[in-house]
Amino acid sequence: MSSYGAGEEYWEGVRAAYPKQQPLMNLNNAAVSPPPLVVEQAMIDAYRLISQNPDVNMWSKLDAALPSIKEELASLIDCSPDEIALNRNSTEGLCTAIFGIPLTAGDQVLLSIWDYPSVRAAWLQRQEREGIDVVSVQFDLMDSDDDILVAYAKAITPRTRVMQLTQMFHWTGRVLPAKQLCHLARAQGIITVVDGAQIFAQLPVSFRDLDCDFFVTSLHKWLGAAVGNGMLIVKQSRIDSTWPLLAPFDPPPLRIDKFDHWNLGTYNSAIQAGIAPAIQFHKEIGTRKIHARLQELTRYWVDLARRIPGFRLHTPLDTDNLGGVALFSIDGVDSKTIEQELRGTHRVHVKYRQVRYLHGLRVSPHIYMLKGDLDIFVAALEQVVNRHR
Repeated sequence: MSSYGAGEEYWEGVRAAYPKQQPLMNLNNAAVSPPPLVVEQAMIDAYRLISQNPDVNMWSKLDAALPSIKEELASLIDCSPDEIALNRNSTEGLCTAIFGIPLTAGDQVLLSIWDYPSVRAAWLQRQEREGIDVVSVQFDLMDSDDDILVAYAKAITPRTRVMQLTQMFHWTGRVLPAKQLCHLARAQGIITVVDGAQIFAQLPVSFRDLDCDFFVTSLHKWLGAAVGNGMLIVKQSRIDSTWPLLAPFDPPPLRIDKFDHWNLGTYNSAIQAGIAPAIQFHKEIGTRKIHARLQELTRYWVDLARRIPGFRLHTPLDTDNLGGVALFSIDGVDSKTIEQELRGTHRVHVKYRQVRYLHGLRVSPHIYMLKGDLDIFVAALEQVVNRHR
């Protein structure tokens, strides 16, 4: 039996609720996951509704559902609906926080070398333009939680104003001890920005329990909403003092509204029509069952792949925080070559990832995938590796 008593027959039923992935087996769900069919249909229906009377149906009908959508999201992430802004993706939400937090020259911001490239680039842009001091905390993604906590603690100075944290690194699926780090920061009056792009809807997460100031995620990854949906959560006490990324059409309200998507001007409301059915689909299965299944799938393919000589895993496996994202390499075989041959010859799509001294292939199955898919993947991997020995 699989996680929470659900065997492969149960997950075959889940698979039937998704569009077929063709011509490639999609093992890069950490980038973009396909939405369930019910989400896809809701977005198509909403787009057709817009076409009938765009000005009325977008603003007066589809947007009328957004308050209830925020309530549903708040119940998943454990925050107030009045702290949620809807946008397009994690990058937009993170840039809202990064460029919106008031700082002055000499103020220090702590990052890590593993944070998402555009996040680092945004903070470094503020450093170049405004003279803030960006410091990279040094640690290895295979270090213990205690070692990582010590690394951040040692980097804090009296000038530290912000701590940027990635709760699950997209490179390898490693989960930071984010709650402890937020507690460390709060004790010293440091603002925390949590990049939750990979962790939301994959593992249970509570905004209140984290006690961070900003939490950002994409809804098109593990929740299964349509591409182009993101969520920014801002602690009530930080809303007034944070600048919006885009100037509001109306005088700036002292509410979460100033960060919402409609400051873009005209946008596609149909995309957001898929959020509610995605939440409902997710809740019917449950976050804990989803997490257990993703953990099960990761351990399954890793156990199979370990028989391949030179297999090296770059993700901590023996942890309750393991999810559906893992990175591996094969000693003596070029990872890019493996990626190309898996895709070109075997129609299996994994993702080459490289940052600093770390490089390899990221594998990220989703709940619509079965163990049989992973059997095919590992058999193909073994063939590719054997051709290059």
